[in-house]
Order: sequence, then structure tokens, then C-alpha cells
Amino acid sequence: MSRRHLALTPDLVLRAYRLGLFPMAESRGSDRLYWLDPRMRGVLPLDRFHLPRRLRRTVLSDRFTVAADEDFAGILAGCAAPAPGREDSWINPEIERLFNDLHALGHAHSIEVRQDGALVGGLYGVRIGAAFFGESMFSRATDASKVALVHLVVRMRRGGFTLLDTQFLTDHLARFGAEEIAQAEYRQMLAAALDTPATWITELPRSVLEAEVAVLREG
Repeated sequence: MSRRHLALTPDLVLRAYRLGLFPMAESRGSDRLYWLDPRMRGVLPLDRFHLPRRLRRTVLSDRFTVAADEDFAGILAGCAAPAPGREDSWINPEIERLFNDLHALGHAHSIEVRQDGALVGGLYGVRIGAAFFGESMFSRATDASKVALVHLVVRMRRGGFTLLDTQFLTDHLARFGAEEIAQAEYRQMLAAALDTPATWITELPRSVLEAEVAVLREG
């Protein structure tokens, strides 16, 4: 893994993603940002997404209300906030500023999950062409971040996306079908995705959600 310290701008972030790199800070309080370029990359194949039966029922229930791009700053702040088992964060104030700017420019998106009106989970990432680079997620209620992930996958499948980049492979993501691929293979997939048009779907009708969830593989 290589790391290079550079002053970041939204334009530079987008250029870096096109090359297969992404920025992180060492800690919430750090003032240094780095480019990361993992030798093994985490990806989640959209055609092999695993949806547990219990989670399928939760997604289709009225337990949560899910939206996109209604509170990007709130999702970013939630991902940066301390949580049990994650007392620190790689999202420092500079990362927050940069990604809020990217959202304002239409290049970063969020999925928000609410329960009784309160924001209880979600995720955010960057979109270029048919690639979505997942950055982080959080959950303050059981299954909230998992529901956000399902809604992201549904939007990507319907919008013609071809690459969901998870950056790293975690046990949590592996349960949904995420896998690791070599850097060279990732860059081939990335190049193809960057040249493919795709549509980010903000409003997701109930009928579309039900149709997509019905065909996702049980895992």
C-alpha cells in the first residue's frame, strides 16, 4: 500500500479516484491526508449480492424510512462520530469539507436511514461514470446500515452501474458477497466503468424496490 501526502481539492480527489486512489486521514484529529492504493481491492459484485432472508423482510417493512441525498452532511458526520468499537475515525474535518464540496458539485451521494424521524444510519460515496466508490457507513439502530447498503445496490443496478468499490474487504461486507481482487484487475474494471454512462437514482419507487429485492440472491 502506498501513501502520499498532498493538499487536496475536490478536482484532485476526482482525478485520484479515476487512477484508483483514495484519500484518508490517520485519525480524526490528524491534519495530514494520504492517498491510498491497496494492492488488493475490495469490490461488491452487483450481480452476486447476497441478501439474507431476514434482512429482505426488514427492507420491505415499514421499520425504516430511506432516502437519498437529503442529508449528506448528516451522514458524513455520523460516519465520523465515535461509536462502540470505533472510537476514532479516518474522517477528519478536511475530509468532511472536501466531500461536502463534492456533494455540492453532484459527485458524492448519500443514503439516509431514519426511524421515527431520527437519522439512525446510512452511507456515502463518490460517483464517476458507472463506478461508485463506497466511503463509509454507520448505524445507530440494528440493521440500519445494512438497509442502506441494499438501497444503494438497488439504485446502482437500476441505474446501470458496473462497479461498487468497497476499498477494503471486511467480514461484514463479505457476508453480502464482497470479495478482494488484485490491483491490476481492479484497474481494468475501473477503466471500463469510467467509460460507461450510469444514472444515480434519487427517488426510488416502492415498486422498483420490491422488484429488485425479489431477484437478489439469498445469502
